[in-house]
Amino acid sequence: MKLLAAVLTKNAAPHIGACLATLQWTDGVIVIDSFSTDNTVQLATTLGARVYQHEFINFSIARNHALHHARKLGAAWLLFIDADERVTPALAQEILTVLPDSAAVGWWLPRYNHMWGHVMRGGGWYPDHQLRLLKVDCAHYDPDRQVHELAMLTGEAGYLKEHLIHYNYSSLAHFRDKQRRYAEFEAQILLSKGIRAKPWTYFTMPLREFWRRYVTLQGYRDGWRGLQLCSLMGWYMFWSYWTLRRLYAN
Repeated sequence: MKLLAAVLTKNAAPHIGACLATLQWTDGVIVIDSFSTDNTVQLATTLGARVYQHEFINFSIARNHALHHARKLGAAWLLFIDADERVTPALAQEILTVLPDSAAVGWWLPRYNHMWGHVMRGGGWYPDHQLRLLKVDCAHYDPDRQVHELAMLTGEAGYLKEHLIHYNYSSLAHFRDKQRRYAEFEAQILLSKGIRAKPWTYFTMPLREFWRRYVTLQGYRDGWRGLQLCSLMGWYMFWSYWTLRRLYAN
């Protein structure tokens, strides 16, 4: 049983050192780098990671690159970790315990999301399960899915109990910048599916997204921050469809 970890990077120097430090219990780390212009590659190499550089097209293709390199290195399992995530010792121990006798070919990991000092409890940000531990020969990603990529498995997946820690947004400005880019991706996906917005869509879809996150997914549990973030998610749903409108106009 050879277990490798994979980290996708692009200018991840502020995070890569702390991330790789939590992966020393694996049999090795591969970094799929999208031609960083900071010292991400140098830091990762110094810390013992194998670095492979590929032009970034979308996240699904980047993860397929990681699976390809893992196969060539003889890995049986691959653990995907983002540079701004950390593996706790408890999660590491659970993974090492379940893999030898695993009937599942993939495992979902629960995740704590830290948003500028606050650990989220609702709104879809907890438990925020991520399908990240994959049997290499039983997994691939749809290369046409540009964002919110999901591994496709030839078998069943199980659920682990211990958590990833995700330091995903350092500030409100960081959150808004990232969600704006996600909205652009979503608009491209809608366009590829031939979806067109109705006049009322610009109102109903943002309201539906706000209700889903704030009420159904209990975003209210995070107080004023939950109200703020769920409202912003509604806004970015509007922005996705407004961007789709512009794409059709061009």
